[in-house]
Amino acid sequence: MSRTEVSIPMPEGSARAFVFTPDQGEGPWPTAVIFMDAPAIRPSLFEMGERLASHGYYVLLPDMFWRLGPYEPIDLQAVFRDEAVRREVFGKMTGSTNPQKAVADMAVWFDWLEKQPKAKADKIGVTGYCMGGGLALRAAGNFPDRVVAAGAFHPGNVATDAPDSPHLLAPKTKAKVLVGGADQDAGFDEAQKDRLDKAFRDAGVEAEVGIWAGAKHGYVPTDMPVYNKDAAERHWRELIALFDSKLK
Repeated sequence: MSRTEVSIPMPEGSARAFVFTPDQGEGPWPTAVIFMDAPAIRPSLFEMGERLASHGYYVLLPDMFWRLGPYEPIDLQAVFRDEAVRREVFGKMTGSTNPQKAVADMAVWFDWLEKQPKAKADKIGVTGYCMGGGLALRAAGNFPDRVVAAGAFHPGNVATDAPDSPHLLAPKTKAKVLVGGADQDAGFDEAQKDRLDKAFRDAGVEAEVGIWAGAKHGYVPTDMPVYNKDAAERHWRELIALFDSKLK
């Protein structure tokens, strides 16, 4: 697959992002956006972008932490070995954005995609992991006329009592939604799953919300200590089926 780093003009500067396109054909291709997890831009996310592109998609992977400026990929082994280091690193990175900034960024990125000749961006599929799962749901709720399919995998805190909890966007959502939570994940337990599922059902959203047994938080990226091949492959099968059903 082809991978290209791009710089997208933002009101506050320029955001780096990565574009992945299929090896075959010249496009335009249906468009998908990957919302990254907290460990940020790194080779395993490039692998995911390339794999999604191999199914015939123009894929955008934006750097949600672009306001930090350039940074090196996180050494996950070192970070997960020391809790203090983990908190410091992730705290600095996630502190560079928030839901409001992220939604504002999405508007710019979606406009940028519409100008790309190789992208069919009138309809967009989004998928997110960890914190990106919540961003995928926010994208679906804030851009209902653009986002037609949304996947959220091992998401955290997407159906809480917070006044801006993503589940409250269900009445605005038109996309078909797939949520694959992680087993024994305090960030998305049975209570949150039931609340999110009810929000979608009450809003008439076509959604499948579940917690996948045996899969721990972070089960999709291959470099995560809790990577689960069976759950990750299930994610790929169901995500591609979701996107194909709405974008092809």
